[in-house]
Amino acid sequence: MSLFKSASLVSLLTLASRITGLVRELLMASTFGASALTDAFNVAFRIPNLLRRLFAEGAFSQAFVPVLAGVRAKDGDDATRELVNQIATVLVWALVATCVVGVAISPMLVWAMASGLKQSPQGFESAVLMTRWMFPYIGFMSLVALSAGVLNTWKKFAVPAATPVLLNVAMIGAAWLGAPWFQSLGIEPIYAMAAGVMLGGALQLGVQIPALLRIGMLPRVGLRWSSLRAAWAHPGTRRVTTLMLPALLGVSVAQISLLINTQIASHLATGSVSWLSYADRLMEFPTAMLGVALGVVLLPQLAAARAADDGERYSALLDWGLRLVVLLAVPCAVALLTFAKPLVAVLYHYGAFSERDVAQTTTALMGYGAGLLGLVAIKVLAPGFYARQDIRTPVKIAIVVLLLTQAMNLVFVPRLAHAGLALAIGLGAMVNALWLLIGLVRRGAYRPAPGWARFAMQVLAASALLAVFLMWSAGSVNWVAFEGGALLRVGLMAAIVVGAALLYFVALVLSGLKLRQFVRK
Repeated sequence: MSLFKSASLVSLLTLASRITGLVRELLMASTFGASALTDAFNVAFRIPNLLRRLFAEGAFSQAFVPVLAGVRAKDGDDATRELVNQIATVLVWALVATCVVGVAISPMLVWAMASGLKQSPQGFESAVLMTRWMFPYIGFMSLVALSAGVLNTWKKFAVPAATPVLLNVAMIGAAWLGAPWFQSLGIEPIYAMAAGVMLGGALQLGVQIPALLRIGMLPRVGLRWSSLRAAWAHPGTRRVTTLMLPALLGVSVAQISLLINTQIASHLATGSVSWLSYADRLMEFPTAMLGVALGVVLLPQLAAARAADDGERYSALLDWGLRLVVLLAVPCAVALLTFAKPLVAVLYHYGAFSERDVAQTTTALMGYGAGLLGLVAIKVLAPGFYARQDIRTPVKIAIVVLLLTQAMNLVFVPRLAHAGLALAIGLGAMVNALWLLIGLVRRGAYRPAPGWARFAMQVLAASALLAVFLMWSAGSVNWVAFEGGALLRVGLMAAIVVGAALLYFVALVLSGLKLRQFVRK
């Protein structure tokens, strides 16, 4: 399977995940709106998610996948299987200890994440309770990350890309069926969402097992103390943990930024945490479909090219990935900046989600959109360093960008409130991506192929035409007070989105851009 087909498969499955995630958010918005209790759930859900991004999909994956790909390329499948067994043993022991401690200190974690919830005693206590229920989710997702690393190295991309759908389905069931059932039992309905999260985590882990069995890589976990000691002494384990330390610091920087922003948002108007969460869900469509899909496919390939000392292929992989980022992320950014209000209104403006919620979520979405190109490009550029087992450089860059982002918060938040937090994140991502790009070029790891100037002009010209069309579409219809019914409004937006995509790609073709070059790579 070509890289383009692999990336397309991951992107399509990620699209399914994001669509079900959007349905999940739509149900939550219409059922619960934006209140102190939805803020409590979002804070409680963000805690295990923060740790998941910090350890499972962050530092662990960044360290594990390059080592795994290198061992397989040099030493074969038997040595790789032994490495997976030892890593899994250490990981399981660490996760058990983490979950026990996390449940015990949940009040401190909630206070550290959003002390502003103290203004509503019910909100704070609910957040603590739901954090305790959901904390073991980090255990499920860390093991899912281990499985995904193995499957992606074997070029089995479908199962890891599809599993997030199961979490969304579980949470949809919780909002649709669980919440009314909890209410009939006299239990706060929002607690059903915490139960849905745990069910979704268990389902995601469960579907990995048959996939690992098919390639003969289901880990054998040592449950004795002697097994843990042997696993810790394995050189592969030591290499992964050594790489994890700087990776952990780098990922921590991004999560510290998220922590600070959530803390700030909890002190703003009630609903601010939820508005940012709803906007983040829409922003994740392009970042996941483009950035995450490309990162998942490229990292094992870049690591293998590096292990084979094939600098030409290494640079060509990065060039292909970056051109796809520019081709697809720039028009998406234009759409978020010019068509944000119709998107928010059509997708969220139902039930308890008010017109004010639409306006506030729109401003946050536009803030994210300003930095979308950077947010997506990082997913391609950072693996360029990870594949070289150079994690320190992205860490140093991330630390400086964190300081810059918080400086921007001081300027933006007093003027733009919660939307200022989103704008600071977006602009910080642009700086981060540019810095990573310059670092790869200066090291000689990435040598841009000829034709970038012409390509950039073609994309910018087509995007300008797209912007005009979307601004006209946004202003020609009253999307919030639409009188034609929900289905007609959804259909109209779908027609405009399809028309916008056709307009963009036809303009590119007429400008002389050959789209087939991206397929052949």
